[in-house]
Amino acid sequence: MAGFPRYAIYYTPAPDTALATFGADLLGYDAWTGNEREFPGGILDATPDWAELTADARKYGFHATLKAPFPLHDERTEADLSAACAAFAATPRTIPIIRPVVDAISGFIAVIPGEASQELQQFAAACVERFEPFRAPMSAEDRARRKPEMLSPRQREHLDRWGYPYVMEDFRFHMTLTRRLSDEPRRPVLAMLQDRFAGLDLSRLAIDRIALFRQSSSTSRFSIVDSWPITGS
Repeated sequence: MAGFPRYAIYYTPAPDTALATFGADLLGYDAWTGNEREFPGGILDATPDWAELTADARKYGFHATLKAPFPLHDERTEADLSAACAAFAATPRTIPIIRPVVDAISGFIAVIPGEASQELQQFAAACVERFEPFRAPMSAEDRARRKPEMLSPRQREHLDRWGYPYVMEDFRFHMTLTRRLSDEPRRPVLAMLQDRFAGLDLSRLAIDRIALFRQSSSTSRFSIVDSWPITGS
């Protein structure tokens, strides 16, 4: 099918860390292994429709978007992209550090920074710019799917320039856990997830790696091709 495979540059916690386990268990899918996971004990009792609430996020795996999914440019290969990821990670730079919290963002529930981070905004912008040469030109169908009529003028500019509207000034770091929920049904789910997240006792999170994700077809989930720790300056 045209447009596949698709690739994305994401932040995702290192495997076997408490945060990686937290995300994979809640989504029921581990992008590191490509295997399904059982939901944590008691979550289906508390939220019987949990599998439905997490269906969209499960497709992508537990992650934060840095460079949104894209098909490869005809003149580039997966090996080229992997080499560029390795070179980007090896370039010394400031490693953003955030205070992670679970909260709502545009109706979704996600792990987000407790406070704004200029270093994180700069890091995400660098990813968008560095990997842009690997993105195939956006098709008219893909542009229409983003509903440009619903975007702000600046977001439409981002869409046409970078293939994704929520970049640069409009970037908001988030590691999605649920689909969009209206206020009333969201409250008990948010409280439950905040309570579970508190058990991690995670007050500091370094955004210290990038991972290359691949989606082979429109019906497959994203899985991790490789990952690289960021070299701190």
